[in-house]
Amino acid sequence: MREFIYYSKNARTSGKFDLNNLMKAGRMDIACQIIIMAFFVSHQMREDVKLHLVFDGPPDAPKHLEMFPGKNIQFADISSRIDISKKDVAGLIKKMLYKYKKEEKREISPGYAIEKKSLIQVVEELIKQGKEVYLMERRGRDIRDFKKKELEKAVFLIGDQDGIPKQELKKLKKIGIKKVSVGRQMYFASQTMTLIQNELDRKQI
Repeated sequence: MREFIYYSKNARTSGKFDLNNLMKAGRMDIACQIIIMAFFVSHQMREDVKLHLVFDGPPDAPKHLEMFPGKNIQFADISSRIDISKKDVAGLIKKMLYKYKKEEKREISPGYAIEKKSLIQVVEELIKQGKEVYLMERRGRDIRDFKKKELEKAVFLIGDQDGIPKQELKKLKKIGIKKVSVGRQMYFASQTMTLIQNELDRKQI
């Protein structure tokens, strides 16, 4: 299984946002693109991917959306269509946020859950599960230098267009999170996701 965390400092933490203006919802458009790049390739979908979305924007931060759909991408009327759009995905996020219940981790549909949990809490929980969490950073260790065995328990943390805030970076450094790079060029978050997927495809993980 492949596992990713996407962190957004400004993404809306309630379902009250306009599906026709995702940029004004704390750049929800980027989160949608991340989901598409995580689960879909040409004419098929990946069934071995788990994605954690951590939203830290208003009005009720933080929110942790967990997605491990397997074959259950049908949720939110997306069906099994491959011509998925950002608006389709935004509708899924919107429904998940609306169905959040205080002080519980709520499974919205098989493979989809939401709860109030911070980035550091998500990372620490994954470490307790025996995972190795890596922060994507262009000055980190090149992902192509990793052996297959090193990547089998890896979880990749990707920040939005503003990256990870300094306060959160300090906390990540304190718990020993290492940095990994997909190249010296600065890439969009969704491009970083695609490059990681490609490397894991090449290594047959």
